[in-house]
Formats: sequence, C-alpha cells, structure tokens
Amino acid sequence: MNFKTVSLLLFITLMLISCTATQPQITTNGDLPGFWFGLWHGFISPVTFVISLFSETMAIYAFPNSGGWYNFGFMLGVGGFSGGIFAGSKR
Repeated sequence: MNFKTVSLLLFITLMLISCTATQPQITTNGDLPGFWFGLWHGFISPVTFVISLFSETMAIYAFPNSGGWYNFGFMLGVGGFSGGIFAGSKR
C-alpha cells in the first residue's frame, strides 16, 4: 500500500475510535446551570482557561448543564468578551 492509502486508513480509524466517547451519567436534583450561568461562564472563560491549566478542579464549561440555553449563553459570553476586546481595534 502506498502512503496515501495508509494515511487515509489511519485517519478513518482514528475518526471511528473518537466516535466511541460517552458522557458520564447525570445525577442531579434539578438545579442545573442555565442561560445566565452560561453567559457568565462564557464571559470569564479566558481567565478560567488560564487557571484551569494549573488547577485540576477548574473547568471552563459546566457539566452537567441545562443544554441548549446554557450553550447559547456560553457562546454569547465568549462572543461578547472577544467582541469587546476587538471592537476598539478598527483602523
């Protein structure tokens, strides 16, 4: 087999292996982080990321969360933070 064929087979194998990931079981009492926590976590994510490099207990994304609304708030928070930084850099 040539290099391209081996590379393609390796790539396909790695993609199929990555599909086997699972999430841990959620056991909560119903108080999951929602939109507002997602917005806050997105806004502080750059600082939290730096802290998470040195701490095993810090994560930039809450799991478990309420799903779509948390994700929406998180993305708005990340976008608001980066938009606020780069808004003054227009030429």
